[in-house]
Amino acid sequence: MVGASHPVPPVPGLPPSSVAAASPVVPSPRRPTENGGGSASERVRWWYESVLGWPTAPGEPVRLRTGVRFDVLDVPAGAGYATLERLGRAEQAEQVGQAERAGRAGAAGADGAGSPVPGFPVAVQGGRMLLLVAAGAAEELPGLLEWLEWGSLPLDLTAVGTGGLMDAPPAPEPGPAGLPPRPPERDGLRGAAVWLRPPVPGCEVGSSLPALSVPGCAGTALDLARLVHTLATQCHRVRLAASDPPRARPVARVG
Repeated sequence: MVGASHPVPPVPGLPPSSVAAASPVVPSPRRPTENGGGSASERVRWWYESVLGWPTAPGEPVRLRTGVRFDVLDVPAGAGYATLERLGRAEQAEQVGQAERAGRAGAAGADGAGSPVPGFPVAVQGGRMLLLVAAGAAEELPGLLEWLEWGSLPLDLTAVGTGGLMDAPPAPEPGPAGLPPRPPERDGLRGAAVWLRPPVPGCEVGSSLPALSVPGCAGTALDLARLVHTLATQCHRVRLAASDPPRARPVARVG
């Protein structure tokens, strides 16, 4: 039986203490060394810790530690979707403008006019959207909202940073026959965290996370102030829509 004690016969020339030190020690259980081993939660933990290098908290369910590799902005899902749509349209317009300016300047092609802003990981859970931002952004949020003149308004916009936890969504899997996976918001509305825009293994997540821009440094990540301002605007609109009285629905008439 593992852990049972058995008498160790004496060895000539060695004191009993040396024999005890040389006795074998039963190794502690190890986590799976590849994605195919262990339980479902062990595979999830292995993917985050070994593939992405993200620290997790002990216990079940698997949770990610915030404030180490990233912080999290937590907003209503409706405000989050509107923010991503607005930012996406703005990025496309900027890319078109850059390509047109490069063409007028005699550039050989639009490929060198500039690269799109890389996407950052986004998850949904229980009617909420969780946007991953640079570590330290949670501490900057109150002052940033004041600077953007949103500090006096009640916004359903919170940040989770050092010492916080985030439920770990399952590792993303492609759909059958190469089709895209099922829309994740269906699971997110049931309470399980799922990736809407998953992290990419092999890519440094820190370089793509929204952060405060540094004057004189040209970065590729989305500026945190721009993201927070757009989120605050959409959160305010969601709050106003919720407080408005219900509108009368049109009645169909039979001609």
